[in-house]
Amino acid sequence: MIALSIFMLKQRGFFDQLFARINEGGPLAMSLILISFLLILFLIVRAAMKLKSPTHVFHKALTLINQLALLALVIGLFAQFIGLIQIFDAFEALGDISPALFAGGLKVTLLAPLFGGFTFLVGRMASFILNWIRNVELDKVSSIN
Repeated sequence: MIALSIFMLKQRGFFDQLFARINEGGPLAMSLILISFLLILFLIVRAAMKLKSPTHVFHKALTLINQLALLALVIGLFAQFIGLIQIFDAFEALGDISPALFAGGLKVTLLAPLFGGFTFLVGRMASFILNWIRNVELDKVSSIN
Protein backbone atom coordinates (compact mmCIF):
# COMPACT_ATOMS: atom_id res chain seq x y z
CA MET A 1 0.00 0.00 0.00
CA ILE A 2 2.81 2.41 0.88
CA ALA A 3 4.70 1.53 -2.32
CA LEU A 4 1.57 2.28 -4.38
CA SER A 5 1.17 5.65 -2.63
CA ILE A 6 4.80 6.56 -3.31
CA PHE A 7 4.42 5.51 -6.95
CA MET A 8 1.28 7.64 -7.35
CA LEU A 9 2.99 10.67 -5.80
CA LYS A 10 5.92 10.39 -8.21
CA GLN A 11 3.66 10.31 -11.28
CA ARG A 12 2.50 13.52 -12.87
CA GLY A 13 -1.19 14.23 -12.58
CA PHE A 14 -3.64 13.51 -15.36
CA PHE A 15 -4.23 17.16 -16.13
CA ASP A 16 -0.50 17.91 -16.08
CA GLN A 17 0.04 15.21 -18.69
CA LEU A 18 -2.96 16.36 -20.71
CA PHE A 19 -1.74 19.95 -20.85
CA ALA A 20 1.78 18.81 -21.69
CA ARG A 21 0.44 16.76 -24.62
CA ILE A 22 -1.73 19.67 -25.78
CA ASN A 23 1.31 21.94 -25.87
CA GLU A 24 3.39 19.25 -27.53
CA GLY A 25 0.81 18.50 -30.21
CA GLY A 26 0.34 22.13 -31.19
CA PRO A 27 -1.58 24.46 -28.89
CA LEU A 28 -3.87 25.95 -31.56
CA ALA A 29 -5.13 22.74 -33.14
CA MET A 30 -5.27 20.84 -29.86
CA SER A 31 -7.16 23.70 -28.18
CA LEU A 32 -9.69 23.76 -31.01
CA ILE A 33 -10.17 20.01 -30.68
CA LEU A 34 -10.52 20.34 -26.89
CA ILE A 35 -13.15 23.05 -27.32
CA SER A 36 -14.99 20.78 -29.79
CA PHE A 37 -14.79 17.93 -27.29
CA LEU A 38 -16.23 20.06 -24.49
CA LEU A 39 -19.01 21.34 -26.76
CA ILE A 40 -19.80 17.77 -27.76
CA LEU A 41 -20.10 16.76 -24.10
CA PHE A 42 -22.43 19.72 -23.50
CA LEU A 43 -24.56 18.81 -26.53
CA ILE A 44 -24.72 15.16 -25.47
CA VAL A 45 -26.18 16.17 -22.12
CA ARG A 46 -28.55 18.59 -23.83
CA ALA A 47 -29.71 15.93 -26.31
CA ALA A 48 -30.21 13.46 -23.47
CA MET A 49 -32.52 15.95 -21.79
CA LYS A 50 -34.46 16.33 -25.06
CA LEU A 51 -35.09 12.65 -25.69
CA LYS A 52 -38.85 13.19 -25.52
CA SER A 53 -38.83 16.42 -27.52
CA PRO A 54 -40.22 16.66 -31.04
CA THR A 55 -38.16 14.83 -33.62
CA HIS A 56 -36.71 17.93 -35.32
CA VAL A 57 -35.39 19.32 -32.01
CA PHE A 58 -33.70 16.04 -31.09
CA HIS A 59 -32.22 15.55 -34.55
CA LYS A 60 -30.83 19.09 -34.56
CA ALA A 61 -28.85 18.27 -31.40
CA LEU A 62 -27.60 15.02 -32.95
CA THR A 63 -26.61 16.82 -36.14
CA LEU A 64 -24.59 19.36 -34.16
CA ILE A 65 -22.84 16.56 -32.26
CA ASN A 66 -21.96 14.76 -35.48
CA GLN A 67 -20.74 17.91 -37.23
CA LEU A 68 -18.55 18.96 -34.30
CA ALA A 69 -17.11 15.44 -34.08
CA LEU A 70 -16.23 15.48 -37.75
CA LEU A 71 -14.76 18.98 -37.43
CA ALA A 72 -12.49 17.79 -34.61
CA LEU A 73 -11.27 14.89 -36.75
CA VAL A 74 -10.57 17.15 -39.73
CA ILE A 75 -8.74 19.69 -37.55
CA GLY A 76 -6.56 16.88 -36.21
CA LEU A 77 -5.71 15.58 -39.67
CA PHE A 78 -5.05 19.08 -41.00
CA ALA A 79 -2.73 19.78 -38.05
CA GLN A 80 -0.90 16.52 -38.77
CA PHE A 81 -0.32 17.45 -42.40
CA ILE A 82 1.00 20.87 -41.40
CA GLY A 83 3.25 19.23 -38.79
CA LEU A 84 4.58 16.71 -41.31
CA ILE A 85 5.42 19.48 -43.76
CA GLN A 86 7.25 21.38 -41.02
CA ILE A 87 9.16 18.25 -39.97
CA PHE A 88 10.24 17.46 -43.53
CA ASP A 89 11.31 21.07 -44.08
CA ALA A 90 13.40 21.00 -40.90
CA PHE A 91 14.97 17.66 -41.77
CA GLU A 92 15.73 18.83 -45.28
CA ALA A 93 17.55 21.84 -43.84
CA LEU A 94 19.49 19.67 -41.35
CA GLY A 95 20.64 17.14 -43.90
CA ASP A 96 21.61 13.95 -42.07
CA ILE A 97 19.18 13.18 -39.21
CA SER A 98 19.02 10.50 -36.58
CA PRO A 99 16.15 7.99 -36.48
CA ALA A 100 15.35 9.05 -32.90
CA LEU A 101 14.84 12.66 -33.99
CA PHE A 102 12.63 11.53 -36.87
CA ALA A 103 10.57 9.27 -34.57
CA GLY A 104 10.13 12.12 -32.08
CA GLY A 105 8.85 14.39 -34.82
CA LEU A 106 6.40 11.78 -36.06
CA LYS A 107 5.14 11.22 -32.52
CA VAL A 108 4.33 14.90 -32.18
CA THR A 109 2.43 14.95 -35.48
CA LEU A 110 0.27 12.03 -34.39
CA LEU A 111 -1.05 13.70 -31.23
CA ALA A 112 -3.59 16.01 -32.93
CA PRO A 113 -5.20 13.33 -35.15
CA LEU A 114 -5.29 10.94 -32.21
CA PHE A 115 -7.13 13.45 -30.03
CA GLY A 116 -9.36 14.45 -32.95
CA GLY A 117 -10.14 10.78 -33.63
CA PHE A 118 -10.97 10.21 -29.97
CA THR A 119 -13.31 13.20 -30.03
CA PHE A 120 -14.90 11.89 -33.23
CA LEU A 121 -15.47 8.46 -31.68
CA VAL A 122 -17.03 9.93 -28.54
CA GLY A 123 -19.39 12.07 -30.60
CA ARG A 124 -20.43 9.30 -32.97
CA MET A 125 -20.90 6.72 -30.19
CA ALA A 126 -22.99 9.21 -28.21
CA SER A 127 -25.07 9.92 -31.30
CA PHE A 128 -25.64 6.21 -31.84
CA ILE A 129 -26.54 5.60 -28.19
CA LEU A 130 -28.89 8.60 -28.00
CA ASN A 131 -30.65 7.48 -31.19
CA TRP A 132 -30.99 3.99 -29.79
CA ILE A 133 -32.38 5.21 -26.45
CA ARG A 134 -34.83 7.52 -28.21
CA ASN A 135 -36.07 4.71 -30.45
CA VAL A 136 -36.58 2.46 -27.41
CA GLU A 137 -38.50 5.27 -25.65
CA LEU A 138 -40.65 5.86 -28.75
CA ASP A 139 -41.34 2.13 -29.03
CA LYS A 140 -42.56 2.11 -25.41
CA VAL A 141 -44.82 5.10 -26.01
CA SER A 142 -46.27 3.66 -29.24
CA SER A 143 -46.93 0.26 -27.62
CA ILE A 144 -48.88 1.91 -24.77
CA ASN A 145 -51.20 3.70 -27.20
